[in-house]
Amino acid sequence: MKIHGIQKLTLLDYPGKIAATLFLAGCNFRCPFCHNASLVTHIENDGVPAEQVLDFLKTRKGLLDGVCITGGEPLLQKEEELVPFLRQIKELGFSVKLDTNGQQYDRLVSLIKDQLIDYVAMDIKNAPEKYALTVGIPHFNIEEVEKSANFLINGNFPYEFRTTVVKEFHEEKDFHAIGKWLQGADQYFLQSFVDSGDILCPGLSAYSKEELENFRQIAARYIPTATLREIE
Repeated sequence: MKIHGIQKLTLLDYPGKIAATLFLAGCNFRCPFCHNASLVTHIENDGVPAEQVLDFLKTRKGLLDGVCITGGEPLLQKEEELVPFLRQIKELGFSVKLDTNGQQYDRLVSLIKDQLIDYVAMDIKNAPEKYALTVGIPHFNIEEVEKSANFLINGNFPYEFRTTVVKEFHEEKDFHAIGKWLQGADQYFLQSFVDSGDILCPGLSAYSKEELENFRQIAARYIPTATLREIE
């Protein structure tokens, strides 16, 4: 399993919990604004052994509440490696949050039904008709993403949807389309694009706080809980 980084303490990545974040390498999307580009394009190294990560987590029992599994796209990891790893994290007493792009529908549902994760943060890249452009894959089929979103909306599992808003990819009409698509969602967050210095396609830009608030108000017509996240 390709674990390429550990953030030993975060108060932001897992809502309401003190957590550690594990960065898993590899992704099936090529979003130009990806802020962890090295996890997408430089995955040839083996990274940190899972056993070493588990040993670290054992020293944090009673200090941390949870573990956030992010990427890249974590659900691309081999099932025979990821499932036992998650099971061992759960056995240590930690809650597990999964960040995902929603493209691996069957694997997402399986982890939820097997009670190996406790919270899902699913990225909503854009309006359905602009998904291919936004994820950097021509003729992208959004069907699996839609199935994942519908499963979460119609279930009772804790989750959130979130969109990273980029000036070059998003406009007002997109938030009407996203709002109509995700109507009934529990939580929807809009977060501003930030150039992390590890961007897949440098040169992109962010909207102002006022512009983002306008998008939030549009989304809130359909999803009343729509919220701006970490906007300065």
